[in-house]
Amino acid sequence: MEYTNLGRTGLSVSRLCLGTMNFGPLTTEEDSFAIMDKALELGINFFDTANVYGWKKGEGVTEQIIGRWFEQGGGRREKTVLATKVYGGMGDWPNQNRLSALHIRQAAEASLKRLKTDYIDLYQFHHIDRTTPWEEIWQACEVLVQQGKVLYVGSSNFAGWHIAQAQEIAKSRHFMGLISEQSKYSLLDRMIELEVIPACESYGLGVIPWSPLAGGILGGVFGSDEGSRRRNERSQDVIKKHERALRKWETLCTKLGEQPADVALAWMLANKTITAPIIGPRTMDQLTNSLRALEVKMTPDLLKKIDAIFPGPGGTAPEAYAW
Repeated sequence: MEYTNLGRTGLSVSRLCLGTMNFGPLTTEEDSFAIMDKALELGINFFDTANVYGWKKGEGVTEQIIGRWFEQGGGRREKTVLATKVYGGMGDWPNQNRLSALHIRQAAEASLKRLKTDYIDLYQFHHIDRTTPWEEIWQACEVLVQQGKVLYVGSSNFAGWHIAQAQEIAKSRHFMGLISEQSKYSLLDRMIELEVIPACESYGLGVIPWSPLAGGILGGVFGSDEGSRRRNERSQDVIKKHERALRKWETLCTKLGEQPADVALAWMLANKTITAPIIGPRTMDQLTNSLRALEVKMTPDLLKKIDAIFPGPGGTAPEAYAW
C-alpha cells in the first residue's frame, strides 16, 4: 500500500479510502466486518462513513456496524483513520440537520456513541450550510477539537469559493480550518478542475473523490456480465449520453490489458492534489481487485489519450472559458 499526507497535515493515509456506504443496505454486517478486516490487512487505513448512511433516518446504521467492528478490539480503532460526516437530517425535529452549533454538537456526540469511540479523526461537513454563519460553525468545531473529540475538520460537496470563505474566517480565529474536501470527481465529472481543485491546492486541502468510477460506469458497461449488470442497474441516460466515449474508453483499456476501473483510479491517483479516491466495495473481490490501480502507470502519452476521450472542462478557471 502507498501512503500520503492528508492535505497540509502530518496525518498519513492510504492512497485508497474505504467507503462504507454499502454497509447495511447492500452488504451484510458479517461481510462488512470481513471487508474492513481485509482492508487493514491490505494496508488501507483510511475509512469513510457518514451519520446518514444506512438510510434509516436517525439510526446511523453504517456507523453502528463500524462501531461493533471496532468493539472487537485487536487494534482496529487505533489502526483506522476514521472519517464521518455531519449535515444530513437525523430526525424530524428542528435543529436535527444542517450545521448549527447545536446540531454539530448533538450529531458529534451521537456519532461517537454509535461508532463506540471517543474521537473522530476527520469530521466532515457533508454539504455547505448557507443558513449558518462560519463564526458559529467554527466555534462549535473549536470546542470539539479542544475536547479531543475531533482531530481534523473537512468539507464535502463545497464550491471553491466556499472553501476560500471557510478558510479565511478560520484563519482569523487562529483555527486550522478545513484540511480536506470530498468531491464528486471522475472522468465523467471533471467540473471540480475549474475551481475546487485549485482552491484545495492553494489552501492545502487534500481531495478525496467520491464516485470515482461514476457509479461503476467507468468500470465497464459493454461486453461482460458485470458490465451488463451495471448497464441494467445504472442510469441509462448517462450511458446513452456518453456511449461513444465509453466505448473508446473500454477499447483503450483493452489495448492496455487493464481493467477499466483500475485505469480510471490510476488516472485519478496521478493527480498530485488527490489524496485518496473512495472505493465502495460491496464484496471482497471488489476490494482486493481495486489494489491493481496502484500499479497502473500513467505515462504522458496515456494521459493525453484519456483526455482526448474525456476532455473535461478545459483546465482551471478562468482560462478554461475565457483567457
